[in-house]
Amino acid sequence: MGQETLISIGKKARRAAAFLNRLGSEEKNKGLLFIAKELINNTETLLAANKMDIEQAKENQMNKAFIDRLRLTSERIEAMAEGFIQVAALEDPVGEVISMKQRPNGLVVGQKRVPLGVVGIIYEARPNVTADAFALCFKTGNAVILKGGSDAIHSNIAIVTCIRAALKSLDLCVDSIQLLTDTSRETTTAFMKLNQYVDVLIPRGGAGLIKATVEHSTIPVIETGTGNCHAYVDESADFSMALNIIENGKTQRIGVCNALESLVIHSAVAKEFLPLLAERLKPYQVQIKGDERTVSFMPAFQKATEEDFYKEYLDYIISVKIVDSIEEAITHINKYSTGHSEVIITSDYRNSRKFLDEIDSAAVYVNASTRFTDGFEFGFGAEIGISTQKLHARGPMGLKELTTTKYIIYGDGQIR
Repeated sequence: MGQETLISIGKKARRAAAFLNRLGSEEKNKGLLFIAKELINNTETLLAANKMDIEQAKENQMNKAFIDRLRLTSERIEAMAEGFIQVAALEDPVGEVISMKQRPNGLVVGQKRVPLGVVGIIYEARPNVTADAFALCFKTGNAVILKGGSDAIHSNIAIVTCIRAALKSLDLCVDSIQLLTDTSRETTTAFMKLNQYVDVLIPRGGAGLIKATVEHSTIPVIETGTGNCHAYVDESADFSMALNIIENGKTQRIGVCNALESLVIHSAVAKEFLPLLAERLKPYQVQIKGDERTVSFMPAFQKATEEDFYKEYLDYIISVKIVDSIEEAITHINKYSTGHSEVIITSDYRNSRKFLDEIDSAAVYVNASTRFTDGFEFGFGAEIGISTQKLHARGPMGLKELTTTKYIIYGDGQIR
């Protein structure tokens, strides 16, 4: 795809953003609800396209976690449609006047919430992102340009085709969503430099994609996705609760960024807890990699390397570190975490507060699975991604995070 074509896409997106900026909440909600129905009506078409991507992934010998992220099912398509319905039901943040104050000279100065404009999203093998991203961008009056991976190209084309057909039938701007079908690295790099037309770029995927986007983009970037999530089993932890949370976090869905990748266990309970952990994870054939103290208790575990403690496995593998205090646990987690989601399992109120206060991550839990770090679960209807940075947005990004503000000033002839 040449630069000229990219510029054409950028110009179309700018025009679409201007169109969307004029839409009221009722029109946007009507569009979202209609598209939700059309996604369900086109289930067979979407599954047929996804089947082509799955077969290609198997031919390329991709691992189970990758194929899980790539796979669409009737239930997942229903979940995408439900996301549209949820977003339609949420309050529209656009147009909200955040503050309005009168200055001594009579000027009335306020702030109003407005769309970002054109949002670019670069993502890998999760076709549901195509639908979720559009729903949130459309509700907030943003045009979106999507650049998915080659592994999900047939699925992404089918979803975008369905959405654009629905927009056309409602006489809404079809260029509110555009997909870059050229998945080459050259096109991706050129897209990252389309700052004349794109207001913000959001990469969703592995550490390599996010690093490349940050390094090459001339568009402001919101970093999302990489999740080396930790659970700390405190010395006062309820073992049954801890095992349930760990099992859910590690095995319920391995290929997602809020899956549990690392355990930290207090030394006072490690000897008793580790055999229970091994037994609980045995049916899933989870490979457990531990530090020296862990392996001394459980010789069947593999020895963890320094790299293991940094790793987002996205697989049936988990690392274990034994510590002697909550302070040591917090230091370990803050060193190796990607700043996504961490949980303490404890019955000690002071330790829970200390963990909440001192862990430097986007989402910090007490006695609950990290799998809840999700826009749908947080009541946002869907999410554009989970930001692990600190500027503009942090954590699951819903509607408000896809807006910015502008100052609005009322006067009656004042001059300076």
